[in-house]
Amino acid sequence: QVQLLESGGGLVQAGGSLSLSCAAPGLTFTIYNMAWFRQAPGKEREFVAGIKWGGDLTSYGDSVKGRFTISKDNTKKTVTLQMTSLKPEDTAVYYCAAGRTLTLGKSAREYSHWGQGTQATVSS
Repeated sequence: QVQLLESGGGLVQAGGSLSLSCAAPGLTFTIYNMAWFRQAPGKEREFVAGIKWGGDLTSYGDSVKGRFTISKDNTKKTVTLQMTSLKPEDTAVYYCAAGRTLTLGKSAREYSHWGQGTQATVSS
């Protein structure tokens, strides 16, 4: 059974930074696109960032462009989301996802494996 294990969430003040990590020890990591989604209370799950299996293409949601950076280490089988200039509206549960599609998708339907999520809270 494939498991995605997120870590790094927590509480930070507005303007601060957090780094989220996702480990996928049981995944054939090099053939999967990886992504981060988030879901705030009462809202739909939202695409945050994605990275193609080879690490040569990234995509970001409009609300995080220029502030968040996604990276992938195929040797360690980890994907990291570096979040800077955080805002209270970034508060959500962040989910790591893995999918095998030809294109780097922004829809949750394109990802077949999901982590349990990690909470990130930004105080004003």
